[in-house]
Amino acid sequence: MAYHSGYGAHGSKHRARAAPDPPPLFEDTSGGYSSQPGGYPAPGADVAFSVNHLLGDPMANVAMAYGSSIASHGKDMVHKELHRFVSVNKLKYFFAVDSAYVAKKLGLLVFPYTHQNWEVQYSRDVPLPPRQDLNAPDLYIPTMAFITYVLLAGMALGIQKRFSPEVLGLYASTALVWVVMEVLALLLGLYLATVRSDLSTFHLLAYSGYKYVGMILSVLTGLLFGSDGYYVALAWTSSALMYFIVRSLRTAALGPDSVGGPVPRQRLQLYLTLGAAAFQPLIIYWLTFHLVR
Repeated sequence: MAYHSGYGAHGSKHRARAAPDPPPLFEDTSGGYSSQPGGYPAPGADVAFSVNHLLGDPMANVAMAYGSSIASHGKDMVHKELHRFVSVNKLKYFFAVDSAYVAKKLGLLVFPYTHQNWEVQYSRDVPLPPRQDLNAPDLYIPTMAFITYVLLAGMALGIQKRFSPEVLGLYASTALVWVVMEVLALLLGLYLATVRSDLSTFHLLAYSGYKYVGMILSVLTGLLFGSDGYYVALAWTSSALMYFIVRSLRTAALGPDSVGGPVPRQRLQLYLTLGAAAFQPLIIYWLTFHLVR
């Protein structure tokens, strides 16, 4: 039998020759960059061309310079407005603490009865930072205590099977609103009593925020020892905080200018200090008794 001309003597088929690639449908006429086989540009070539073209355009350079000037001007305006309402340097003063100060201040808040000197120390008419003066108020402890209180409230709600993000957010916002209202009330009282002192909003916020330490101890004791332990801790921390507030604010709230002044004004300023101290146990109880059962 005769074999087909495409087969060899052993019946193996010859391998067909590969056909040439078809020509591209469109010819590359850009000339702006070298192309790869198939008419496609090299990777990144169009980007490099656009950047070079943009940098070489005078109008683009003017626009970029104008945009940079606007951004710089806006940044300066933001910093200026921020310094109008919040002094960054003053705020840094209230966070100038160290571990030794924090430990001693926590001990003072829990047991203030043996502390003797309550006056804030000065150096060249400038108050010493908290890490150098135990009597100086700070915002580090109130801030950390507030965060700890929120976490502890979440844990207490979880133990009681009452946890939900909405309830935890309600506790946190309520605690923050009470402190803000207390600070506003103190500012109004100082204004009506015409008190001239070095107390600022940050000072009042620090003294008002120290109550979170007593709230944490009360809730934690209540979780460990029940309602009886909670009320014992509440009574101790409330009395300690009241003593601390009275001794700390007495000199600052009365002020040296009020010495020898009218007796009614001195009484009003004293009542303001005592009222601020007496208000602390009520807030501590209101914000913590829901967490202990």
